[in-house]
Amino acid sequence: MIRELRIYHAMPGRLPDLNARFTNHTLKIWERFGIRQAGFWTTLVGENNNDLTYFLEWDSLADREQKWNAFVADKEWQAVRAETEKNGPLVASISNSILVPTPYSAVR
Repeated sequence: MIRELRIYHAMPGRLPDLNARFTNHTLKIWERFGIRQAGFWTTLVGENNNDLTYFLEWDSLADREQKWNAFVADKEWQAVRAETEKNGPLVASISNSILVPTPYSAVR
């Protein structure tokens, strides 16, 4: 099991719209592709309270590549993204890391 840490740095004032897109669309589309989320967070105290942080779980890098590429190419996702960004982009930048647990990690 590997986990992917993704941090979306939302455009100023657009974090509510980004959260709405995940709530109303993205998670349902992910279900079709078997993409598993392991939690979502916003920043209460930290560098930027305009960030959305989440983890995805993958069986392997090959699993991630197959499922993520299928999701990105999905016509429904492309339509949702275009519609939700008709007033401008929701995300300024994305930070992304693929993580593996250490032998002493409580989370495997």
